[in-house]
Amino acid sequence: MSHDSRTAPRICPLCEATCGLTLTIEGTTVTGARGDRDDIFSRGFICPKGASFGGLDADPDRLRVPLVRGEDGELREAAWSEAFDLIAARMPALTKAHGPQAVGVVLGNPNVHTMAGALYPPLLLAALRTRNVFTASTLDQMPKHVSSGLLFGDAHAIPVPDLDRTDHLLLIGANPLESNGSLCTAPDFPGRLKALRRRGGTLTVIDPRRTRTARLADRHVAIRPGADALLLAALARILLTEQLADPGPLAEHLEGIDELAAALADFTPDAVAAACDVDAATITAIAHELAAAPTAAVYGRIGSCTVEHGTLASWLVDVLNILTGNLDRPGGALFPLSATARAPRPAAPGKGFALGRWSSRVSGRPEAKGELPIAALAEEIDTPGEDRIRALVVIAANPVLSAPVGDRLDAALADGLDFMVSVDPYLNETSRHADVVLPPPPPSQSAHFDFAFNSFAVHNQVRYTRAAVPLEDGRMDESEIHARLVLAVSGMHGAPPSAVDDLAIGTALTRAGAPEEQAAELTGESGPERRLDLMLRLGPYGLTLEKLLAHPHGIDLGPLKPRVPDVLRTRSGRIELLPEPIAADLPRLRRALGDRPAPLVLVGRRHLRSNNSWMHNVGSLTGGSNVCTLQIHPDDAARLGLVDGATARIESSGGGIEAPAEITDTVRSGVVSLPHGWGHSRPGTRMAVAAAHPGANVNQLLDGTLLDPLSGTAVLNAIEVSVTPAR
Repeated sequence: MSHDSRTAPRICPLCEATCGLTLTIEGTTVTGARGDRDDIFSRGFICPKGASFGGLDADPDRLRVPLVRGEDGELREAAWSEAFDLIAARMPALTKAHGPQAVGVVLGNPNVHTMAGALYPPLLLAALRTRNVFTASTLDQMPKHVSSGLLFGDAHAIPVPDLDRTDHLLLIGANPLESNGSLCTAPDFPGRLKALRRRGGTLTVIDPRRTRTARLADRHVAIRPGADALLLAALARILLTEQLADPGPLAEHLEGIDELAAALADFTPDAVAAACDVDAATITAIAHELAAAPTAAVYGRIGSCTVEHGTLASWLVDVLNILTGNLDRPGGALFPLSATARAPRPAAPGKGFALGRWSSRVSGRPEAKGELPIAALAEEIDTPGEDRIRALVVIAANPVLSAPVGDRLDAALADGLDFMVSVDPYLNETSRHADVVLPPPPPSQSAHFDFAFNSFAVHNQVRYTRAAVPLEDGRMDESEIHARLVLAVSGMHGAPPSAVDDLAIGTALTRAGAPEEQAAELTGESGPERRLDLMLRLGPYGLTLEKLLAHPHGIDLGPLKPRVPDVLRTRSGRIELLPEPIAADLPRLRRALGDRPAPLVLVGRRHLRSNNSWMHNVGSLTGGSNVCTLQIHPDDAARLGLVDGATARIESSGGGIEAPAEITDTVRSGVVSLPHGWGHSRPGTRMAVAAAHPGANVNQLLDGTLLDPLSGTAVLNAIEVSVTPAR
């Protein structure tokens, strides 16, 4: 390290593990990143994404100033004032002429990785008053939100496996050795699983692929894709019929256990074995192992969410945790308590959770958690009629690649909108259609706090890092971009950005029943810091920003603790084991018992050196295992006439794509696998590395009609496909 180098702590914003980093900085350039050994949560762990922090931060393709579409139809660089003036002139006029439902908002995955993305979109939605909200959740975890809402009354009350204390971990549709974990914030997930094995614990992995995680397991079950809910239902039935169920102290907080037994009566191990392609003896053994373990946790993720029965599978994961007495107990699955959560309230009945309070205009898709299925976005733009979406605000999202029917959406964005705003650091496949592009600064120039991921952490802790380097001349802080956007669309253009934060602080104090004078006590160098200070003060640990800043490597808040019944917000004040929407959807699962399996189905896969579509422009992360290939079993390849490396043609209901074949026995026969987030081949983008390694967009195979009905989540796994050698 040269004499003018320095180091600075930074929480990694590149996946859900939220590892602590130590950045090496020369001048204002990040020249290196290593794991922060003093971080109270990650203890020095780092993955290839974190190590690439400097490369992503300095990516020359990142936009530095706004882009505005001129009268010639081309995007050109513009001053910040011009960009916001245009938004203020166009958006309020459009909503006045056509009503608030003429505006749609799309929020992408990176929003939960930044402070601004967590703090300001709710204010934007309140200002726009639109119900046309679409997020990455309906491509990922919405089934878990819905099942938690129905079980516990709160869609954000998601229990996580107590990885460091459990004796038995069952993973279904999860590959944390490559994803680093999801809805389970756990730095060094691989190390935690190895520690489980070292202390004599058991790891069971249910996955159609022999992933890196599966290779670590005591038992790997190569289930037929899409059959997750059937297998889980059989496990629950075994526990109930063989008198193995023992909810323990939870029993007094449960309702519906007798009804549950009747509802699952048809899902015997013999009945589900053929559909799952897992023999009845193995299913029974898994159930017995779960019941016999001193402590156990069942954890399901995207592979079990993005299927036809995603919500039922997510529900059954927690049903198993409940029936084995492992929900809300150490070593099982517990509810984290983050430092910015609302302070615990006495147990009492709540408002509960409702689905379908409104529906999409064209296909009548019901909302879930205030959102509509992102698969319906294209039709909401290009289908004529009252309340057609005419304007779009897209924040850190690339649905042309990440959502089904990308070609249709691409055309709709090009020809069907009157106005579009993107907040994005790149000119990508979606933002290239915007009339205004507002680029946030690189992560080294932004403060960081994990509002979302601390709510899923396997250990209660809190960490905050300020910007590692000063804001570059000509750039605008991401929080100021969001605040000015709120002002521009709400008719308050010209007011100081601090007005947005002051409004949020006043609202939070009112809701908490705190005196307005408390606002004057808040500290911080910016509006977001003052808001963070308030949330910490109102939170369950009584912290302050000042105390957090005094601990640059974080504050340990202790292991997860039981929180039932205080966490429950159902109308009954109890865990409602068989909610009506779940019961109404079970006949659909019963019909799946008789389905004939498709000859060939497609599943996705995760890459350790990638995070959906937004990290494909970092040169150091390309190549190796991070490639877009069609993995196919040798027997299927021989039957179809494919050789390793040859181009395969994959077709399904939505269309066809081509990708190199990768022949491997890590995927079971009858299954092929393509990674998500590729397809960087469209013109008009400015992502040179991604364009040089475009890959194939797996979502082009989907026609957008197949959704999990309860959550509106697109079915991305267990898709029937045909594969042939490309001509």
